[in-house]
Amino acid sequence: MPQLNPHPWFYTILMTWLTLSLIIQPKLSSFFTTNPILNKPIMSTKTHSWTWPWT
Repeated sequence: MPQLNPHPWFYTILMTWLTLSLIIQPKLSSFFTTNPILNKPIMSTKTHSWTWPWT
């Protein structure tokens, strides 16, 4: 069964992985901007005590 022989597919998988990680990934990551942590608004949470109906 030729499907079980990894020899012809290993080179293809290796070249595909290298192409994606070395060429395509840096080009794609240049399009995405990351938000700096300092620009995020500080959200303060205000807690309210619970009024229990049986007290």
